Amino acid sequence: MNLPLILALLVAAYLIGSIPTALWVGRRFFGLDIREHGSGNAGATNTFRVLGKRPGSVVMAIDVFKGWAATMMATVMLNQGAIQPRQLLYFQLACGVLAVLGHIYPVFAQFRGGKGVATVLGMMLAIAPATVGVCILVFLLMLVLFRYVSLASMTAGVAFALLQLLPPFRPDNSLLLVFGFVLAVLLIYTHRANISRLRSGTESRVPMFGRK
Repeated sequence: MNLPLILALLVAAYLIGSIPTALWVGRRFFGLDIREHGSGNAGATNTFRVLGKRPGSVVMAIDVFKGWAATMMATVMLNQGAIQPRQLLYFQLACGVLAVLGHIYPVFAQFRGGKGVATVLGMMLAIAPATVGVCILVFLLMLVLFRYVSLASMTAGVAFALLQLLPPFRPDNSLLLVFGFVLAVLLIYTHRANISRLRSGTESRVPMFGRK
């Protein structure tokens, strides 16, 4: 085991996740701090809410890529002989979680980031692409039907956990199954304020079909 390489790539995973996409896009193109508007989160959902469809889509795409790229650090470890094949999933999850923590607590933005939903999506896309592919369709369907990013995110997260119970999507390692359910619970927990707004009818819808 090449411990220096592993530690360097784990740090790299956190730093990739720490790239504050929403904050930089807001400041560079709109002259504002996204954290001072909307829900106060520096994530894709709030970018959709405050800046509109195009900036929101850009931020979401980059944040998804952050999660995917960070998780792929584990593959680099494997290819360099730093870890064994049986350890791959564990280091994929470690790298992905560090990227998500980086997104939530970014070192480049005073540790004030977003909720990490898009980064989690990228992380799981690197680990279970087929399952995530279905979840993306669920997300898009919910977004088109209701225009609530929060609702679409929670539904997709729950779908990921439930899909893994089905034979076509059941993972070889039960750790991923457990992680999927933990992830769904955490996703709902971090969106508790959104759930309250959804129940009261005050949750903001994202602009679609040519609006903003």
